[in-house]
Parts: sequence; C-alpha cells; structure tokens
Amino acid sequence: MSAVPRSAMADPIPAGAGVGLKPEHYQHILKTRPAIGWFEVHAENYMEAGGPPHHYLSAIRSMYPLSVHGVGMSIGADEELDQLHLARLKAVCDCYQPGLVSEHLAWSTHEGTFFNDLLPVPYNCQTLQRVCSHVDQIQSTLKRQILLENPSTYVVFDASEMSEVDFIKQISERTGCGLLLDVNNVFVSATNHGFDPVAYIDEFPIERVGEIHLGGHSVDADDTGRTLLIDSHGTQVVDPVWELFRHVVRRTGRCPVLIEWDNDVPEWESLHMEAIRAEAILHREGARHAVA
Repeated sequence: MSAVPRSAMADPIPAGAGVGLKPEHYQHILKTRPAIGWFEVHAENYMEAGGPPHHYLSAIRSMYPLSVHGVGMSIGADEELDQLHLARLKAVCDCYQPGLVSEHLAWSTHEGTFFNDLLPVPYNCQTLQRVCSHVDQIQSTLKRQILLENPSTYVVFDASEMSEVDFIKQISERTGCGLLLDVNNVFVSATNHGFDPVAYIDEFPIERVGEIHLGGHSVDADDTGRTLLIDSHGTQVVDPVWELFRHVVRRTGRCPVLIEWDNDVPEWESLHMEAIRAEAILHREGARHAVA
C-alpha cells in the first residue's frame, strides 16, 4: 500500500454530505475535484497490496477526508474473529488514516465459509456478550473507536429477548463504540416487520451517532405476497426515507451523512445530486435543531 502525504492524515469527517467512492468515478474526481465533503470506501476493496485501487485512493485521499466502512468483519458470528481479516483492516486504517471507521451488526462467516451477505443476529444476552467481545477486540487492535451500523432485516428470531434498539444501545454503552445510523435500513426493517420507523428513531441513542447512511432499496414480495424491501443500494433514495432523514437531523443536528450506491452505479452527476439533496436537508433541519 502507498502511504498518503503526512499533511492529509487523520482529517476529521466534516458534518456534511459525502458519497461512496467507486472506481467508475476515480478519473472524474481527480480531473475535476468536485465539491463534495468526503468519501467512504469499503475496507475489503483495499486489503490487497498495491495496484491501481491503491494508486487512485492515495491520490483522492490526499485531497479529501476519508471514512472506512467494513463489510466482512462478521462481528455477530458465533465464532472467533478472523485475525487475518482484522490485521488487514488495521493495515488499511494505518495507511489511509480515516476520520471514521465503521462495521455492521451482522455475521457473514461460519467455519471458514464466507457468505456474501450481512446476516442478522438474535437479540439476546448470549449474542450481546459475544458482539461486545468482538467490538472490544476490534477497537483494541485498531486503537480507535469504531461505529456500529444498525442492520436491515428480513426475519425476526424467537430467541430474541430485547428490542433491536435496546440491543444496540447496550453494545455502545458496554464497549464505548459509536453508532452509524442507516436510515434506509430502519425504513426497510420497519416495512418488512410492520413497526413505526419514527418511533424507532425516537428510541435510538441518537447522542452516540457519529455517521448517517442513506441509500436505495428494491421492492419484492415474500411467499405470502406481502411487500418485502431489500437493502440493495442500487437506486436513488426514496421520498419516505428522505422524510425519515429529516426527522433524524432534527434530533442530531448536522452530522456526517453518506450516500450509498453500490450496485448499478450511475454517472457521477446523479450520485452527486443525491449528496446535494442531503446537504440541503442537513443545512435546513440542522438549523432547526440548533434553534430548538
């Protein structure tokens, strides 16, 4: 990996809109240096040594603050953390000195097999203890706080003993980790399970939120014909999610917010317009928060 210039290290993430950095946009960003607050990358895309991805990321990192988002640490797995994966995550963070590091409340590995999905966990005391142990280990290895993201879910567990919000709150209190509030995930889960997304937000430990995610979802149906939303990250943010985001910002004030668009990646202008819309809401609703 190529080290970025010392002057670009450890830049804090601004309380404004950023977007996920995609290879399709490398050249455009370097040529035009667009007016965007920051970029976020998936750590796993930069865990191999050298090559074009590191060349472009080093150049872009020298111009913009960076956040690192992990998708494969498998924090919720009922087994030990993958030490090689953790070491690679640390190498990415040591190289690029991101302002924020985040991971998912989910699992994706079992007995050496990796599943290309973020799978849910039951909300009970046994899982809570295991997840807290994993978060402690990650933060100790990275020597920094991480943010933990609320999941999008499609099933609920009979073995759950507490609500999702209470489970997440206890993890943050026990480990000192921050939280990444994915607004689209709240909307997806609320639709799939029939709960009120505004009530979820009102119960969420908003004071622990260090970053917000916004993304698109796809609409499907389950075996009974009921609507099933899938957190696909392949479309624009829909109006109900924008409205829920407004409600969030009235509670948080200005905060780093990321537009996620990982599949069917559009031209830069379309992605940038989503960030501009998010920035406008941050400005307007953040001002209302300050007055309140």
